[in-house]
Amino acid sequence: MIHHVVLYKLKPEVTPARIEEMMMNARMQLLKIPEVQTIKCGKRIDPEIPWPFFIAIDFESMDKFAMFREDPIFVKFNEEVIKPNTSDSLSLDFEMDPGKDVRFS
Repeated sequence: MIHHVVLYKLKPEVTPARIEEMMMNARMQLLKIPEVQTIKCGKRIDPEIPWPFFIAIDFESMDKFAMFREDPIFVKFNEEVIKPNTSDSLSLDFEMDPGKDVRFS
């Protein structure tokens, strides 16, 4: 299983209400994609943390993750929700099955 986490820095004009909309859109849109097993997203609690927004998604395999990245729903979400509101991102991917070689995920 692959755990994909993306931390985002937001543009200065993004309001708390807009962050709430981004969270709602992430859950509503990305869960429509068959390859997505689970999704979590949220906003920071500590204002000192430089990454105020995150999305975390679980996939069965690297192949499913690759399919997700090409899915029209994700592409549209990225263009309409993520890009207009974020200034930077940090993407992290983890293999969650003990002893499993990620090359065979």
